[in-house]
Amino acid sequence: MKKPSLIKQVQEKFTAILCIGEKRHEAKSRGIASQGIYSWGTFKTYMSQACAFVKWAKTSFGCKTLAEARQYVDDYIKHLIDNGYAAPSQKAIACALAKLYNCSSKDFIPTQVRRRADISKSRQKKAVFSESRNQDFVDTCRATGLRRHEIAKLRPENLVYDEATGKPMLINIKGKGGKIRNVPVLCDKVAERISNTPAGQKVFPKIPSRADIHSYRADYCKAIYNLHARPLNGLPDSNTFYLDGEMQNERYYCRKDMDGVILDRRAMLIASQALGHNRISIIAAHYLYDINHLATFKLTSF
Repeated sequence: MKKPSLIKQVQEKFTAILCIGEKRHEAKSRGIASQGIYSWGTFKTYMSQACAFVKWAKTSFGCKTLAEARQYVDDYIKHLIDNGYAAPSQKAIACALAKLYNCSSKDFIPTQVRRRADISKSRQKKAVFSESRNQDFVDTCRATGLRRHEIAKLRPENLVYDEATGKPMLINIKGKGGKIRNVPVLCDKVAERISNTPAGQKVFPKIPSRADIHSYRADYCKAIYNLHARPLNGLPDSNTFYLDGEMQNERYYCRKDMDGVILDRRAMLIASQALGHNRISIIAAHYLYDINHLATFKLTSF
């Protein structure tokens, strides 16, 4: 019987552990999260990364099965490092291959250390995009922190006003992995723009392809953090904050290139949830990176 191609073997492997509809959080609480794939986005990413590996293994060593290719994972990771792949990309690929072989990425040679200072995404504004000619769109991004696919689906029906505070907010925003969240809107003018859109229509029928939406999410994150951050000298330096099933310090101590910087863990959690992330370490690395700007940041362009 003819063996299926390496690509087919990868597809069969990942399809067998596909758990669409199941919640990763629940699987994590049972200690089995590493055994499945819980979103189509992850499935597609892992397929792309694993297929690139098996093609390389076939071309370089003549491998015909996943078992034969396994011994060359370390060589492939070294190949990525030698060819200048960024540390986050190396780590992501190692995780995909660990899923492929039902092991831990720690079973492979170490990837390079990921450093906040090396992240280039959205650290500089793109001159090719005119913010002035797309001011309504930019303001909406910076006042809501929505991802590209989220703002593309935004409709006036998503806007409500909180009964207790009277503040505008977006409800039923479907983010990564199908997670639903509510989003505070930080500008009344933006809320009015959304509410004035005809019922059933998209607020922005066309999304500018060159808009640096991630940078606007970072602006939103800074603004949310500053709205809720408390004076650090008033925070107890002890484990008094309950998060992720355990007591943690209310002060968040940054490391590496931000060593010595202290943030309010509760404010970070609020900002993280508004962005659709579960781990506050994500916003520490990718959204609150400019601490000098963060200290006095406000959304003043509206």
